Amino acid sequence: QVQLVESGGGLVQPGGSLRLSCAASGSIASTNVMGWYRQAPGKERESVASQISGGTTTYADSVRGRFTISRDNVRSTVYLQMNSLKPEDTAVYYCYYYFRTHYWGKGTLVTVSS
Repeated sequence: QVQLVESGGGLVQPGGSLRLSCAASGSIASTNVMGWYRQAPGKERESVASQISGGTTTYADSVRGRFTISRDNVRSTVYLQMNSLKPEDTAVYYCYYYFRTHYWGKGTLVTVSS
């Protein structure tokens, strides 16, 4: 079992920045994938960014160049640095861990509004 705890959400003005964190604990495999999905009101959950423990990253087209995912493998923590935030980035952001199956955090709300 793996447990995930997210932090860092909140209210920010358009053009602002936020940094999300997600700490994993439990049975952590040496090779795994950690990342972020988001779900906006009335929309389906979508992938935002992911990173393999070896370093390879992927991004949704809508966030590439604005968001940066990074990891601290020693602390089993993944981060999402979000810059130049837009109102359409408003969503609940969910952290996940994948090794043979997905584990999910409870989500953290990001609201981009003036």
